[in-house]
Amino acid sequence: MIIDAHHHFWKYDPVTYGWIGDEMKEIRKDFLPSDLKKTIEKAGVTKVISVQARQCLEETDWLLKFADENDYIAGVTGWVPLADGNIDEVLGRYKGKNKLKAVRHVVQDEPDPEFILGEKFNRGVSLLLEYGLVYEILVFEKQLPNAIRFVDRHPLQQFVLDHIAKPKIKEGLTEPWKKNITELAKRENVSCKISGMVTEASLTGWTEDDLLPYVMHVLEAFGPDRVMFGSDWPVCLSAVSYVDWLDLVKKWISPLGSDEQKSVLYKNAVNVYKLR
Repeated sequence: MIIDAHHHFWKYDPVTYGWIGDEMKEIRKDFLPSDLKKTIEKAGVTKVISVQARQCLEETDWLLKFADENDYIAGVTGWVPLADGNIDEVLGRYKGKNKLKAVRHVVQDEPDPEFILGEKFNRGVSLLLEYGLVYEILVFEKQLPNAIRFVDRHPLQQFVLDHIAKPKIKEGLTEPWKKNITELAKRENVSCKISGMVTEASLTGWTEDDLLPYVMHVLEAFGPDRVMFGSDWPVCLSAVSYVDWLDLVKKWISPLGSDEQKSVLYKNAVNVYKLR
């Protein structure tokens, strides 16, 4: 079994997905469940976690509809208005939606560097435990110090770090990212996805050697029991094919024992997201 713990769907329009620049123009089109099903069947991937790409409840509902219609979608990471005063009511509406496994906010795009430490936002996050929901941390590497402070406010909450916190791979810089990853990984309630790396490198000129120091550090810091595979499809397609990315991750974890490889490829996702 292999579980892809991170991918997206979208119906492309240039306003909603304005972040897809000219260098990524090959993904300026629709990517829907039928497209992903063909892709994962070729790659030998069994199940997926669908992750929000728009910050609206319509997106969460849309992903949950897809999950209900497609057995291969094991869970959804949606979006809810965590900083709103009515967040209790909103979360209550999703009680019983068993495929809603996590939520996230695109903190990386917030202009306020202190957003993740905001009182209203943290109040919303504090309610997730009651609903059994994971919170996914999406930040740039420069935001890691505040992400660590944020995690420390919620010692019982399960967190997943997306895209290894987007280090400056293109520039070949590993510090202070390495130091901050080591510190964050000391919190046992945090896991990390090996995903979204190629798009932080040179899209057309990246090499395995460019990525290796970062993935090896994540495996060392978190250990194979708190790391999981994610494709970041279809975003990854601007730099690498789905199968080639999966093969690369398999190569990186091949020195691990058989059980540890299974942990990275599916067991950790099952445990963190409480998949059936």
